[in-house]
Amino acid sequence: MPVPRPMLATKTDAVPVGEEWSHEVKWDGVRILADVADGRVRLWSRNGNDVTVAWPDVALPHEGLVPGSARPRDLLVDGEIIALNDRGLPDFRVLQDRMHVRRASTATRLAAGLPATYMVFDLLRVDGEDLTDLPLVERRARLAGLDLAPWQVPEPYDDGQMLLEATRAQGLEGVVSKRLSSRYTFDARSPHWRKLAHRHRRSYVVGGWRPQEGTSDRLAALLVGEPTADGLVYRGRVGSGIGGKVSRRLTEAVAGLTRASSPFADEVPRVDAAGTTWVEPVLVVDVDTHGVGYERLRQPSYRGLREDLDPADLEGQS
Repeated sequence: MPVPRPMLATKTDAVPVGEEWSHEVKWDGVRILADVADGRVRLWSRNGNDVTVAWPDVALPHEGLVPGSARPRDLLVDGEIIALNDRGLPDFRVLQDRMHVRRASTATRLAAGLPATYMVFDLLRVDGEDLTDLPLVERRARLAGLDLAPWQVPEPYDDGQMLLEATRAQGLEGVVSKRLSSRYTFDARSPHWRKLAHRHRRSYVVGGWRPQEGTSDRLAALLVGEPTADGLVYRGRVGSGIGGKVSRRLTEAVAGLTRASSPFADEVPRVDAAGTTWVEPVLVVDVDTHGVGYERLRQPSYRGLREDLDPADLEGQS
């Protein structure tokens, strides 16, 4: 068969309602199709690349993949590989050191220190039978009847709004809603699968700014941090949302605040520090970002200058 590529979800602004929809946690991980045949597991990335060698702790034969017969089980499943950060949350960035590994010895070493978990949410083939033309509700029922340990099969939910609020409160990435009657189409973006990622707004202290590439004075990004007991801890660079009018307003705000050294208590990555003008940490801005509890902001977007707040007001913000 051709190299499989997974079906993708369409972005939405609201969780769909109705009995024809089912809802799942949107995992912040790496999308993987796992093909089990002849006692061998092969892992395919979203782009159709064979990434089996990178995930030895996922791509291993085990009893759950072999039925009580002499014939090895034949399966194709869809899911997400995740790993937890130090706050116990699935975090795509934790996986980045493992994603592009092509040496087996390196992958084995990384797996020992950074174990991954495969969350399986769809069954596409079993024992030679193609299930992709079956409705999702039937594929899910067949999946629930399999023992895939140590892989995990997360439970779907009927109440999408409840799941949306729960994932927001827990700092998870969001929700994927799927029509129970939906068929599975490889390498397609389906309107019958809809994804909604949370945006969280918090306030941060400005510690520096960077100009637009090719200029020296056109403010294009802010470096922001979070006040802690150890000082101002760097959280990331924010460029999205800073257009012409906003850039001019921020340029006026940082005028006269330049300092010679970084105000951050920790080291700013070189890629962010290069070309930065450091400023006294007195300005507060609001930033929208995906997820909470991460060391660095994820897909941050500037929302506004908070002239009503100073850095001391942010200490202990949840």
